[in-house]
Amino acid sequence: MILQTQTQTQQQHLLLLSFFLFSTLISTIAAATTLISPGTTTLYASNTNQSWSSPNNTFSLHFLPLHPQTTPPSFFAAIVFSGGSPVIWTAGNGATVDSNGSFQFLSTGNILLVNGSGSTLWESGTSKMGVSSAMLHENGNLVLSNGKKSVWSSFDNPTDTIVPSQNFTVSMVLRSGLYSFSVLNSGNLTLKFNDTVPYWDQGLNFSMSLMNLSSPVLDLQSKGILQILYPNLTSPVVVAYTNDYGEGDDDVLRILKLDGDGNLRIYNSRKGSGDVSVGWVAVEDQCEVFGYCGNNGICSYNNNDSISKPICGCASHNFEMVDSNDSRKGCVRKVRLEDCVGEVAMLQVNHARFLTYPPQFVINPEIFFVGLSACSGNCLQSGSCFASTSLSDGTGLCYIKTSNFISGYQNPALPSISFIKVCGPLAPNSSTPLENVAERKEWRIHAWVVAIIVSSTVLGFLVFEGGLWLWCCRSGSGVGGLAAQYALIEYASGAPVHFSYKELQRSTNGFRDKLGDGRFGTVYRGVLANQIVVAVKQLEGIDQGEKQFRMEVSTISSTHHLNLVRLVGFCSEGRYRLLVYEFMKNGSLDNFLFVKEERSGKVMNWEHRFNVALSAAKGLTYLHEECRNCIVHCDVKPENILLDENYNAKVSDFGLAKLLGSTDHKHLNLTSVRGIRGYLAPEWLASLPVTSKSDVYSYGMVLLEIVSGKRNFEISEETSGKMFSIWAYEEFEKGNIMEIIDKRLGSQEINLEEVKRMLLACFWCMQEQPSKRPTMGKVLQMLEGVIDICKPPAPKSFTVGSSSDSEGIKSNATAFSTFASSSTPPYSPSSALLP
Repeated sequence: MILQTQTQTQQQHLLLLSFFLFSTLISTIAAATTLISPGTTTLYASNTNQSWSSPNNTFSLHFLPLHPQTTPPSFFAAIVFSGGSPVIWTAGNGATVDSNGSFQFLSTGNILLVNGSGSTLWESGTSKMGVSSAMLHENGNLVLSNGKKSVWSSFDNPTDTIVPSQNFTVSMVLRSGLYSFSVLNSGNLTLKFNDTVPYWDQGLNFSMSLMNLSSPVLDLQSKGILQILYPNLTSPVVVAYTNDYGEGDDDVLRILKLDGDGNLRIYNSRKGSGDVSVGWVAVEDQCEVFGYCGNNGICSYNNNDSISKPICGCASHNFEMVDSNDSRKGCVRKVRLEDCVGEVAMLQVNHARFLTYPPQFVINPEIFFVGLSACSGNCLQSGSCFASTSLSDGTGLCYIKTSNFISGYQNPALPSISFIKVCGPLAPNSSTPLENVAERKEWRIHAWVVAIIVSSTVLGFLVFEGGLWLWCCRSGSGVGGLAAQYALIEYASGAPVHFSYKELQRSTNGFRDKLGDGRFGTVYRGVLANQIVVAVKQLEGIDQGEKQFRMEVSTISSTHHLNLVRLVGFCSEGRYRLLVYEFMKNGSLDNFLFVKEERSGKVMNWEHRFNVALSAAKGLTYLHEECRNCIVHCDVKPENILLDENYNAKVSDFGLAKLLGSTDHKHLNLTSVRGIRGYLAPEWLASLPVTSKSDVYSYGMVLLEIVSGKRNFEISEETSGKMFSIWAYEEFEKGNIMEIIDKRLGSQEINLEEVKRMLLACFWCMQEQPSKRPTMGKVLQMLEGVIDICKPPAPKSFTVGSSSDSEGIKSNATAFSTFASSSTPPYSPSSALLP
């Protein structure tokens, strides 16, 4: 029995030893297969299952068929993630071979991509570098080594994609078709068309001094953060992050890819799934990508809906598509300008603009301040001009296109009119969306089908309308509601996008990503179906009916200006009233003026402060003086001046005061205006009319805060217990301008002439009597130095919420009952400054 037990034990030991040796052998073989020796392996396009793999099969290199498939079939050699997608590197940047093509690792150490004809389409150029092996690493990097070090790698030679742990330097370029992406020495990320037109330029944080920074490196972290690294910086600069930041780090691959449509995106893919989703996009509006629809192509959205995929068409029937099967190849004139027998004319394209990005008009001046007719006429007379765009946003800018390549964008929300040269007679498109040439031909062939469909539709609509009317007449209680809904049809054309409450609830992740609270409601961050980031404002205190609400929203959405936040859409369902605005990446101005500590990226330099003051003044000037009907904002404050990614300022919440009835003094009390303490003009509490001069008063308070970095209603020991505006005027009188300027600006360069103009302008804006305040147009001229500014009277103390409020209101009411018949004007023309 003992002997038998010993024998069994020996057998078990032998089995365990055999299993261990076998496992070791398998591991050794597996490890060996990851190293490829020169001259031993060739991949063939005819066998897409043949591959080089990383140790754990996370990545593999093999041939893939071109999609969509061609006849005869074409293939490309690529490194792909587990599951077959996404592709992270391609040999020859996507060069294709036929079914007899191959990917060869020669004994000389050189790698070749060879077509079936024997021609070499791409090579690694490593034949004289002593290459002894190749290996596809677990991070996706294909490395050729000489036994001691790497002599070539796919990470150092990217095509259109970078992955985590892959450093992207200024010497590298991602390319996809005519588009390229690179990192500049300044640290800016740039997308270019044809290496000449930079249509997207993502700058670093404005407060960062680039003088001592060098060798920027772009890095994509596995968590989904895109950042720039510097050797002499202790912490990286974050550029972007994915919408699922930090989720599924172990099994989710994130890549930064330059797509063939010219957009830069971060994609997410779960290991083994083969599914890919978008986590971030550089150019949120695809039609803003230069050349997306080819030369002379016009980019637009079906049914004016930016959520759908962009469509490409031609400006008019004077053009035809280069390829009816591929609308992105652009359009050509049916009659060339040089072959024109009749007169050359300017075709007008409404709500369209031809894209122009710097440095196009810096190298060759293409931007002018002229009227609509001059913008068209000057181009017509110029032999070097092919098209022009006149902005209708209050700037009066005209862009002259002298390049043969014209890239257009058409959208009902665009405040611009464009013109393009054609050989007459003019043949403009119909009012329907831009259509494909092939589709138009088919409609003509089957005209009888169209006639039947149209007739049936009209007949059905008439029957439905008659039935609805009869039903409404019989149902007295329901007539009002149905009639209101039915009347809204008239607002369908040109109105902002109507979102359902569920859509906005889904886009805001259940209203969880809160951006802030305002006087009119709470604001949330949202991401629409097309990955466009928006700000969703949930309005409070709306008592208006459906029709009235939509009319006011229509008015707001039709107000367009470069320095006004654009309204994208709205929601009106039952008790829910929401507005959807464009997202302003850097938030509101108060976040940069009133920070309590000098944190990098939060203290705004003087150049940006002055530009913000000018931009806000331009926006308010447009509301007061350039709109069809004057719009009084009623809530001008730093919280309602928003900044985009380039720190350009835009005024938000205009039109909401009327929407909520906030200009009605009968319902005004100190509680309702507590959120704007320090910015209210005296007439608000004196039961006097609120006009555009009330906004001027508020803007003056904001100007002082931009200069000082302090709240205008703060009282401290520094101001000797006085209101800050009173103290600031006294210091200005003494010539102590530096005492007023924000101390956190320190040794930064400050234009004292601009400071002086801003202070003089703000003290004029703060005058108690509206008649003494300048208009916003004059304020803008003061800031720009177009007119001389006379010395203003001292502003009077005016507070809200103090024990003397009632006395203050009485005195103000008396003062406002009569306006001074003669007072020193705050401005006078200056011949030296006038153009």
